[in-house]
Amino acid sequence: MKKSTISLFLVDDHHFFLSGVRSELGHQFAIVGDAGDVASAVTGILETEPDVILLDVHLPGGGGLSVIEGVRKVRPDASFLALSVSDAAEDVIAIIRSGARGYVTKSISPAELAAAVRRVHEGDAVFSPRLAGFVLDAFAGSVQAQIDPELDQLTQREREVMRYIARGYSYKEVARELHISTKTVESHVSAVLRKLQLSSRHELTRWATDRRLV
Repeated sequence: MKKSTISLFLVDDHHFFLSGVRSELGHQFAIVGDAGDVASAVTGILETEPDVILLDVHLPGGGGLSVIEGVRKVRPDASFLALSVSDAAEDVIAIIRSGARGYVTKSISPAELAAAVRRVHEGDAVFSPRLAGFVLDAFAGSVQAQIDPELDQLTQREREVMRYIARGYSYKEVARELHISTKTVESHVSAVLRKLQLSSRHELTRWATDRRLV
């Protein structure tokens, strides 16, 4: 049976910030625990098995990358959303390469943060527009362009939808950009996933960035 409330684990070494997040998100999500360093974060996450982990990048004992590495050895499907004061390219790219599904800065509003948590839980990749731009540029610049026969399976419209999804747009945003309905966007995304044999929008984003399609 599907859980009605998304469970959330908070990882940050600033107690005042943790208190603020609990206050803002506690009535929307089931906050099952928090931690301020790598070791206790890994232990707590594995014990509570949250739906989404809200993760600071810089932590005592190794940083957010170490948390992801430690958890993914046991739970490779764990969903991480990085939340940091840093918007440095090296931080963002390293976290995304390690398997996080999104990266937002601490200047984000409570409503935007709640929406980002929900999107990550649904399998989306979530970034602010500026961060998404340079992350995708960095990924594209590190991968050799290649002709991929899989791409030929997609119609022109499916390719357009795929590119927007890979940039982190929501279904509604894609619908607005292409002047089509949200249900039509959902239909195109389903077709793309089926044709490419991918299981989530997160995998689709990685597939597209690896091929310099965004």
